[in-house]
Amino acid sequence: MSRSWERKVQKNQKQINVRRKKMGQSPIQFGQGASDPSDTYKGRSLLLPALLVLFAILYVILYIGSQMNQMFWFTIACYLVLAGLLFLRRPYLTVGKDFLRTRRFGGDRTVYQDNIKSITAQKGYVIVGQNKGGNWVFSKLINRYPTEAMTERLRTFAAVHRIPFEEK
Repeated sequence: MSRSWERKVQKNQKQINVRRKKMGQSPIQFGQGASDPSDTYKGRSLLLPALLVLFAILYVILYIGSQMNQMFWFTIACYLVLAGLLFLRRPYLTVGKDFLRTRRFGGDRTVYQDNIKSITAQKGYVIVGQNKGGNWVFSKLINRYPTEAMTERLRTFAAVHRIPFEEK
């Protein structure tokens, strides 16, 4: 099937699933399962939430003697809520049949195999280079990704789609 046809099917499936959800029925899943294997690798964002919590604590320590009004405590609460949201919203990489999908700040992003320039694997890092847009960097240090398992799956993905794969 062509990719444009698959996108039309997915768009129509999404509309039907919204209607079925409103009627209390279970969603349909066309093309899922054995014919469309996808692997998802989840990480955990620790560095940015910890930095936000430390920033909130530093902010409280610096302003402990001055006037602490409601807006001050609202600001501190916003930093802590943002840190909690970033901690609970786990980053991921999904490797599908002909696409890679991940979560960015603006939402979920998908790149298809014909838009991938190269894949580079280093110790603790996986970098997906794109023809358009910036590179996707998956780090074990920053987001606690299982980079070893991701490297093996991306190696087979690159071999199937003839994408240059470099291991450093």
